Amino acid sequence: MAKSDKKVVRVEPSASAAAKDGKEAVWTPTAESKSKATQSRIIAGVLWVLAIGTEAFAIFWLLRQKPFETWHLILLIGLIVVIGVLASIGSWLWKKANRLDPASKSDKVRFFVQNQLGAIVTILAFLPLIIMIFLNKDMDGKQKGIAGGIAIVIGLVAVLVFGVDWNAPSQEAYAQDTDAVVFLTGQDEVTWTKSGNVYHLCQEASDVNRESKDGQIFVGSTQDAVAAGKSRLTKKLAQEVKECGIDPQKLDDWNAKQESDGSGE
Repeated sequence: MAKSDKKVVRVEPSASAAAKDGKEAVWTPTAESKSKATQSRIIAGVLWVLAIGTEAFAIFWLLRQKPFETWHLILLIGLIVVIGVLASIGSWLWKKANRLDPASKSDKVRFFVQNQLGAIVTILAFLPLIIMIFLNKDMDGKQKGIAGGIAIVIGLVAVLVFGVDWNAPSQEAYAQDTDAVVFLTGQDEVTWTKSGNVYHLCQEASDVNRESKDGQIFVGSTQDAVAAGKSRLTKKLAQEVKECGIDPQKLDDWNAKQESDGSGE
């Protein structure tokens, strides 16, 4: 087990956010994560309101102009782009918030709505506008084709790329990662870097040393790692068990436990 030559920065433990109604949740974020998530959701909400407001302006004022001239078309295209940008940034912030403060799979409706809200709002910001463009009697076929085509393309990108969360986080997944760390190492302590996307089992892990561009490795709980923006535990457990000097049998036992619990991937 090679000793890391990086500077180790130990993160001060953060208190977990209190569970609602006095009941302990499967996984709870730190107060810092909760605060960051709330801030991101507020900003996302404001951006979505602006996107819907811009759509309303386009529908109820711009599309009612008679005759519908070239400069109206140019303005409409500009508004479509603005709606796409506002909706996409809002969705990105919302997904970022969900990774800091995820929903539980136990409530399927809330889990779906919370994780796919960006896609839902984006559809609402584009679909009525697209319909009204093609139904507009004051636009000619060419104008409808240009504006409608651009709206469809930008709308699809905003929904499929930024809105839909194809790998939605959950309290259960985070709890499972924490359980794995404790099972393998005996404590809830992991390492990560500013540039990396995941957290690791120990500071001797080759990946965490490779990821450290600034010569620093941070040490703290799995909750602290999530608060720092790390989405999950590394999937290279077999490699890191060896590098961290952990008994390989523990990993075999953990994998067997996951299979028996029906949660193995």
